[in-house]
Amino acid sequence: MPDLFPTTQEAAADDLREKTATGGPGIVNHLGPDSFKTDGLRPFFEYRTLGLEKLTDGKVGANVIRAVPGQHPDAPRHTHALDFQFVYVLKGWAIFDYEGYGQVKLVAGSTVYQPPGIKHKEIDHSDDLELIEITMPAEFKTAEVK
Repeated sequence: MPDLFPTTQEAAADDLREKTATGGPGIVNHLGPDSFKTDGLRPFFEYRTLGLEKLTDGKVGANVIRAVPGQHPDAPRHTHALDFQFVYVLKGWAIFDYEGYGQVKLVAGSTVYQPPGIKHKEIDHSDDLELIEITMPAEFKTAEVK
């Protein structure tokens, strides 16, 4: 009988088999040793894409985003051109300034629905910050604002 709770190594092997068999990303996405990349929007974060962009033909994006320890935000006030953006904080904390709402401290368990076009800026975050971000569409433009 197969083990219902595979090890990380077994799960990664299963994921590779599924991707190879289907010619693309599978409906299951496992954490692997190279899952996080530094080629995302901000250099002080690492990004793990969860595969929804490919599975939904770009309609939905989902990432786990975590802080790079020792690096802190230096991004300007900005806005995103998208239809939907939702954030769930897994661990750590972050302080954001949102137009019309002021400064808000997010902690583990906090959620944020960022309305389309809202002006915002990250003020600071903990070295252990980790969050999930879901966007529609997956790719969108970001513009600096005053």
